[in-house]
Amino acid sequence: MLGKTYLTKQASLLMKFARTTSDSDLSAKLISKAADLKSQADPLPDKDQGPKAPDVTLDASPDGQARS
Repeated sequence: MLGKTYLTKQASLLMKFARTTSDSDLSAKLISKAADLKSQADPLPDKDQGPKAPDVTLDASPDGQARS
């Protein structure tokens, strides 16, 4: 699944392109696609809320063996 930041950035780029083109049909299609991406991004959380890896701390000795 794509993240909110990615989708929002892509929608923003499409809007930028839509403003720079003189082709009104292309502009309308780009705006429509940007709206689709924005609607996909809106329900997503701002940050990755997935499970986090456990904190693991090992003190390694010079011989490569872990010690606790």
